[in-house]
Amino acid sequence: MNFSEAEIGGLLGSYLWPFFRIAALVMVAPIFSSNFVNARSRLLIALAISIVIVPSIPNVAPAISPLSGEGLLLVAHQILIGACMGFMLQLLFNAFIIAGQIVAMQMGLGFASMVDPQNGVTVPVISQFYLIFVTLVFISVNGHLILLQVLAESFITIPVSATGLPYTSFRDVAAQATWMYASGVLIALPAIGSLMMVNLAFGILSRAAPQISPFSIGFPLTIMLGFVIIYVTLPSVSIHLVNMSDEMLQMIRLLVKPNG
Repeated sequence: MNFSEAEIGGLLGSYLWPFFRIAALVMVAPIFSSNFVNARSRLLIALAISIVIVPSIPNVAPAISPLSGEGLLLVAHQILIGACMGFMLQLLFNAFIIAGQIVAMQMGLGFASMVDPQNGVTVPVISQFYLIFVTLVFISVNGHLILLQVLAESFITIPVSATGLPYTSFRDVAAQATWMYASGVLIALPAIGSLMMVNLAFGILSRAAPQISPFSIGFPLTIMLGFVIIYVTLPSVSIHLVNMSDEMLQMIRLLVKPNG
């Protein structure tokens, strides 16, 4: 079989341009971007996803030299699109980390922290528990496969070209931070209300019986009741994850719409 130079260049280009978008998403998206997944493994995952997705994408290879100025601009646009998609999914998982921080502070376990192996930062153990839990649930409901489906659809809604995302899309991505904080408070709201009532009861008890020290009884009991509340509200956390995952994936689809 004989291939001309143009045919080889077109074949490599058809995989090269989508690879940058896919690699950027893999480097930023949760699970794939964890610190325990090294850069070489991420590149192999991105290459494997490219090999699977590219044959199903119509016409993704513009006739542009990768080393030209237009080619470098095209690479930058693809990296920004993939990074924005991965960053928006990262906001979904960070909402549960914020919820865990709120619950830990209400329980009095804010000082009990550990290094998060996924993000490399120190978070309360309750946040780490929520993060592990929602990661397992996300994988069990095939959220990672839906993410790959949305990624493949993005090549149809925003084909590989030198235009990229409109500037309003970056403003919309930054605005999703408010959604993250609001969702974190919504997840932690049952624990906030329950533990507030517990603290209020201890406050009334300390006023009614000053000889009872709230430091010796209140703190251990608050921590114990906090774990009970977490156990009771844990099924609702998985429901929140499913609903919020669907909402966030719809936001990602809107992000990569042609009209921004």
